[in-house]
Amino acid sequence: MQLNPEYEAKSRAYQASAPEDNTTANCLPPGMPGIMTQPYPMEFLMTPGKVTIVIEAYTQVRHIYTDGRKLPEDPDPKFFGTSIGHWEGDTLVAESIGFSPSIRLAPGVAPSDKMRIVERFRLADPDNMTIETTITDPVVLAAPYTTSSNLRRHREWTIEEYICEENNRNSVDSSGKAGIDLTPPGANSSK
Repeated sequence: MQLNPEYEAKSRAYQASAPEDNTTANCLPPGMPGIMTQPYPMEFLMTPGKVTIVIEAYTQVRHIYTDGRKLPEDPDPKFFGTSIGHWEGDTLVAESIGFSPSIRLAPGVAPSDKMRIVERFRLADPDNMTIETTITDPVVLAAPYTTSSNLRRHREWTIEEYICEENNRNSVDSSGKAGIDLTPPGANSSK
């Protein structure tokens, strides 16, 4: 991903002085597009006018509306934005706008209100889905950025409860240095 020079400098400055802590360590979901690359199960539910994606990570639910509505002119900022989709043959094309300034495109860099994400979901075969993702943000990015990922169906997997605060052993000391308590939950550390 190539940032515009101003945002590249902001990211470098942030990384040079930032605490090791980050938003996901503090249980904030990564938002788009990061949530779609989490190493946790996802379930795609197709109903008339909507594709719903249930994501185990951070117990998230994402909607892609396929009922013919248009993208809003003044969307409320959200972690996933607002997603509108249509079908091009066997490919679901989803366009998303309106992202929360809490998400990050790069360390220390939030998207502008001009960011758009276009995803192309396609079943490569009964057990594999490809997702091509193109991010454009004329304010922050020097050029559109496209990635491709593959989701593999694991028929034995189910969506489990994901409570980030439960067993969250990440910590930050008073100087901003991140740490982790590796003591197994329930273990008595005193002898």
